[in-house]
Amino acid sequence: MVNATTARTKTGPAPLRTERDVARRAWPLRAALGVVLVVLAVLAVVTGDLGARLLLGGLGVLAAARGAGLLRAGSVPAGVAAVAGGVAAVAVAVVSAAATGWVLLAGVPLVPLAGSAVAFARGGADRRGGAALLVWTVLVGALLDGTLAVLGAARADDVATLVAGLATGLAAAPLLVAAD
Repeated sequence: MVNATTARTKTGPAPLRTERDVARRAWPLRAALGVVLVVLAVLAVVTGDLGARLLLGGLGVLAAARGAGLLRAGSVPAGVAAVAGGVAAVAVAVVSAAATGWVLLAGVPLVPLAGSAVAFARGGADRRGGAALLVWTVLVGALLDGTLAVLGAARADDVATLVAGLATGLAAAPLLVAAD
C-alpha cells in the first residue's frame, strides 16, 4: 500500500540545478558577451568618429537586452530603467555624432560614479572596490575637464571615447574569465 509520504518521495520535487549545470548553460552567453564587448572596444578606438557612435549604440543595445531580461525576471524598476536608457543611447548614437560625443563626455565620469555609490551602499568588501572606482572616476573626470578646457570639445570627446572603449574592454575580462 502506498501512502502519501511514499508517493511524495518517489515522485518528489523537480531536482535542483547544481552550480555546475547553471555554469554549463551560462558560459556560452558570457563568452559571447565578452567577445562583443572586446569588439566594441576595439571598434571605438580604431574607427575614429564612427567609433563613439558604434560604442554608444552597441552599449545601448546591450543595456536594452539586459533590461528585457530583468523585466522577464520580475525586476520592473531596474528593467524599465535599463530598457529606457538603452533605447535612448541607441537613439542618440543614430541621430547625432556631436550628441554622442557629449553623452560620452558626461557619461564616462557619471556611470562609474553611480557604480561607486552602489558599492559604498553595499558595504563590506564592496566598499573597497567602490573607493577604487571613485578614485578612478575623479582622475578620469579631471582628465576630461582638463582636455575640454585646454583643447576643446572635439578632443575631449575623443578622450572620452578612448576611455569608454578602454573601460568596455576591461569589462569584458571578467566575463571571458568566468566563461572558462
